[in-house]
This record gives sequence, C-alpha cells and structure tokens, in this order.
Amino acid sequence: MSEDEFDGDIPDEWAAAMAEQAESEGGDIVDNTEAAELEELADDSEPLSESDTRKLDVILDIPVTLSLEVGRTQISIRNLLQLNQGSVVELDRLAGEPLDVLVNGTLVAHGEVVVVNEKFGIRLTDVTSAAERIKKLK
Repeated sequence: MSEDEFDGDIPDEWAAAMAEQAESEGGDIVDNTEAAELEELADDSEPLSESDTRKLDVILDIPVTLSLEVGRTQISIRNLLQLNQGSVVELDRLAGEPLDVLVNGTLVAHGEVVVVNEKFGIRLTDVTSAAERIKKLK
C-alpha cells in the first residue's frame, strides 16, 4: 500500500461510522447498568532496556501481513479438484464466532466483521498484550 492511501479522511470516516453505530445501537434502551469496581492491575512486565528499545525502533517500520481467518477445513486433493463456481466448503467455525487476526501467520487477536463505507473491516474484541505479540513474532 502506498502512503497516499492513508492520507485523507479515512480515520475520520471510521470514527464517524463507529459513532453512528453506537448511536443506532443505543436507541431507546434503558441503561440499568452500574459501574463495576475493578482492581488496579499491576504492570509486572520489565521495562525495555535502551538496547532493546533501539532494536525495537529498527523493526517498527517493517511491513507485515495482517490477515483475518474465518475458519479452516481439510479436504482431499480429489475433492479440491472437484470444486467449481458455486461449490460450498464447510469450515470449522460457527456463524457469528470471532475471526482470528493473524500477523505473518501468528495469532494476535480476535474480532468481528464490520462494514464501513461499503468495505469490510474488523472490530477487535480480544487482543494479546504487546509484550506477548512481540514474543510470538520472534
């Protein structure tokens, strides 16, 4: 992708779409919820050393492949060769289950499909911590 594709109002369009969806979902619903009291989570991760920070800075601009996996299945080559237009392949996931978000083939999050400006997107519902993602990418 070129940098020109990221220029413009795309983040604004996403923000507007998310706000519009939140408004439409919030219609006439009465809010009977109470704020939960949560414990402060301790940050038990070690701070990065200066050399680790420099190493991380080197890789931050490297492009990676982000892919979304709807599901998987295994079929024989015989059945694969018989597939044609209109064939249906059953996957191992149920409709409505979260998609896997993979970076270079490594699972980093789960999410659900959304549509913004007639294009697919994903709303992340469960993301692994940054430290865990870096460990998985090594």
